[in-house]
Amino acid sequence: MTRIFMLILALSSPVAADVVGPGGKVQDCYCTDQSGSRIELGETICLQVDGRMFMAQCQMSLNVPMWREVQEGCLSSQANPPQMSPAPWAKAG
Repeated sequence: MTRIFMLILALSSPVAADVVGPGGKVQDCYCTDQSGSRIELGETICLQVDGRMFMAQCQMSLNVPMWREVQEGCLSSQANPPQMSPAPWAKAG
């Protein structure tokens, strides 16, 4: 039961985005996309690697920002909505 509680607590905690570097300076951690744009920790984007597309989330691993695949394929906002047929009682006019 304690392990389940600790897992839930770990998953619900915010991601720590600060790492203390040399000289005690706080370094802001983030990922970059293929164009070099900054992506904040916890953000999810579509990545294309070696001809494969997938959704990936910017996460920390051993104090290093990295991409972790969270879903096969990518979501698309350019999907066309289904075409609706006119109601049978509507007359063309």
